[in-house]
Amino acid sequence: MGKHYERIDGRIRTFIEEQPLFFTATAPRADDGHVNLSPKGRSGSLVVLDESTLAYLDFGGSGAETIAHLRENGRITLMWCAFNGPPKILRVHGRGEPVFRDDPRWGRYIARFADADGPSARAIILVSAIRISDSCGFAVPFMDYREERTQHAEHFGRKTDDEFAAYCEKKEYVGVSLDGLPALPLPLPARTDISAEALEPRTA
Repeated sequence: MGKHYERIDGRIRTFIEEQPLFFTATAPRADDGHVNLSPKGRSGSLVVLDESTLAYLDFGGSGAETIAHLRENGRITLMWCAFNGPPKILRVHGRGEPVFRDDPRWGRYIARFADADGPSARAIILVSAIRISDSCGFAVPFMDYREERTQHAEHFGRKTDDEFAAYCEKKEYVGVSLDGLPALPLPLPARTDISAEALEPRTA
């Protein structure tokens, strides 16, 4: 039987931090708008900031539907599933906000992501929890986690910040959503938290 929780702490926080995968869902206000559902991975890209706030890195490589929906109405749901151990599905319904690279708060938040940070970090999504609940997850299959995929980090790790900014400007549905809502600000704001040398592509 499902339960509601007041805070993200104890075993709820541990469960979130142990999962290698989570999902985000957002939608525009319009009745005929596109609902968005995205899988999120990459180790270290989600952090629990306090008992009611989470944050995750928004990377380049896809559209920007989540950012657009949050800019319009702020609604977001995060979901985690237990693919091993006791069955569980955990959802956090909340209010989300994109923090862009020129936001005065960027440096403070990006420091929480350590090794997950990289040239393709284009925003940080802050989520303030409104409702925290779990359900049984009896129908979720057992699956074994093997390892992280490295292609995303490797591909964008070879780009300079200027090259990544140019990539974002050329990609469809980054500056605006599928429904024409403002999404990622373009030209992509420059990062002000690290030196230009640190933004150079990595070499073997």
